Amino acid sequence: QLSPLLLQILSCGSSDNMENNHTFLYFAYGSNLLKERLQLKNPSAKVHCVARLKVWSDIKRTFFTCLASDRWHGGVATIEHSPGDEVWGVVWRMNMSDLESLDSQENVTLGAYSPVELSVKTKGPELNCRTYIMNSCVYAPPSPQYLQVIVMGAEQNGLPKDYQEKLRAIKTNMYEGPLPVMAELERARRRAKEKASHHSDA
Repeated sequence: QLSPLLLQILSCGSSDNMENNHTFLYFAYGSNLLKERLQLKNPSAKVHCVARLKVWSDIKRTFFTCLASDRWHGGVATIEHSPGDEVWGVVWRMNMSDLESLDSQENVTLGAYSPVELSVKTKGPELNCRTYIMNSCVYAPPSPQYLQVIVMGAEQNGLPKDYQEKLRAIKTNMYEGPLPVMAELERARRRAKEKASHHSDA
């Protein structure tokens, strides 16, 4: 069963966001705000710009779960109608070779998320981007670790300060157990810092 928002978006059709046959634009609003998280499985991803989701306005990011997954131990991000709210995120330019990997990360084949094309507002022209909306599921608060990754991504990419504060104020499920994906992320961030340090010393 698809969410009402997703049904409305799909009924409007989609447009081609590909600059050429080799790349596409992807709008991230959840854990993929963080570069190291997205590049774990999608190494071609490069920041294109910061953007705000434009779908008849009044959209918010919220947390749902519909799969018995150990990845984040809590709800994961999606978007839904909410009067007066908005969703900020990052537009990434990615190679088409990473499209299958991105779909897999979003559990498209398992029915968790559906890919859609949406318009986003930027400092420049509006862009049509691929993003993902969860199919109808059950609300669940995020784990502290998942929220931490979103907050780090928002800081890393300079999303509006008031939006970052809203993110930090989200209540979590207080999960304190281990998460393999967090250990993997820490290793990736450590490698990135070492690489940056090496370049600065050169």
